[in-house]
Amino acid sequence: MNQQKRSNELPDSLRPYERCLKEGPSVLNDAELLAVILRTGTVGENSVALASRLLGLGDLSRLTSQSIPQLRKIRGIGKVKAVQIQCIGELCKRMARCRNPEFQDLSAPELLASFYMEQLCHEDKEKVILVLLNNKSQLLREIVLSVGTVNCSLISPREIFLEAFRYEAVNIALVHNHPSGDPTPSPQDVAVTRQVARAGELFSVLLVDHIIIGDHTYISLKEKGIIK
Repeated sequence: MNQQKRSNELPDSLRPYERCLKEGPSVLNDAELLAVILRTGTVGENSVALASRLLGLGDLSRLTSQSIPQLRKIRGIGKVKAVQIQCIGELCKRMARCRNPEFQDLSAPELLASFYMEQLCHEDKEKVILVLLNNKSQLLREIVLSVGTVNCSLISPREIFLEAFRYEAVNIALVHNHPSGDPTPSPQDVAVTRQVARAGELFSVLLVDHIIIGDHTYISLKEKGIIK
């Protein structure tokens, strides 16, 4: 059979939707799972072939992190398919974070990094998140402080500790990403961390860590000795 036929012209044994109904989603590879969601291919290309080509441009995480305008530049991807792909990415992020919902334990650098990894590792802009913690190092609330370059003038210790007092946080943490994929702290990252840590000592609300997230990797400034 011509491999360029659309998915609904393939034999039942090759259709991912029918295989999923019969054997379950675990038997499908990444391209087939994506094809089930996309449902249709494009001119001269069935849904499985289209999905395989998309995954050939990068893994599923990188694909779903693309903006709608970026996705629509890919042959065969219109508005509907671009929205479907973005929604896959958003569902993955939410699933990664809902395993332990309210009062998530963030007492160690690896737990803090893991909690924010999928949310931040493929962002194309730096995003700084203030994490407010109770006396058991459990999440009370998170607040996005800035989107863009980490900058002392944008991250105000006054704003940070007003939020901490408002939600009765005992400790706080900072988390932000490096879109380059390299989590190595910049001099500005270190300066911001030390500034907030000093203020925290005055207000008796300690900065317990500053996590920088790269491409599925992270660096803890506490482990680096920047925070006592």
